[in-house]
Amino acid sequence: DCLLSRGLGDVYKRQNLRYCHIMFSRPIMRCLILLCFAVSASQTALASCAPWLKHDLKQLHSGKPLDVCAVTAGKPLLLVNTASRCGFTGQFEGLEELHQTYKDQGLIIIGFPSNSFNQAAANEEEAAKVCFFNFGVTFLMTQTMQVTGSNAHPIFQHLIAAEGEPSWNFNKYLVDKDGQVIDRFRQWTSPTSRAISKAIEAQL
Repeated sequence: DCLLSRGLGDVYKRQNLRYCHIMFSRPIMRCLILLCFAVSASQTALASCAPWLKHDLKQLHSGKPLDVCAVTAGKPLLLVNTASRCGFTGQFEGLEELHQTYKDQGLIIIGFPSNSFNQAAANEEEAAKVCFFNFGVTFLMTQTMQVTGSNAHPIFQHLIAAEGEPSWNFNKYLVDKDGQVIDRFRQWTSPTSRAISKAIEAQL
């Protein structure tokens, strides 16, 4: 402690002052300042995300907000357009399996319910029942949105520009930790296929 209490002897005061001088000399202060800047820069880098992912959405059939940037920053992603009345709806099970396999390694899966191919549930309550009750989905699901055409949500506009428009429900877009779109796996490719697992593992 560098506080000098009243009544202490001159010797103790001089010793205490020397201690303060040593502890807070210029080289040490410079090191402390550099360390603070390094920690601050590191935190800023961890908190950043690709600009096209800076969107606030709502979670499926919920008032809970979903800050896409916050949940995806620095993480590999699998972004999937989904539908509840589609021949490929069973892929929810495979996507959940992927989620359980790779979530602890950083993979973020987000499902984007859509009626772009006229196969969505009648409402979000029904869509939520299909996802969460029928298939036990625990990965993130967003509000219903458009994923094709000029009215596609900006997230999908970016995906489309990078890897093409979804050809049907359950197109799976793989994105690396820096927000670069790596690949698109169409509806025919099972979530549990070796091709998808291998591509994901390359990004972890």
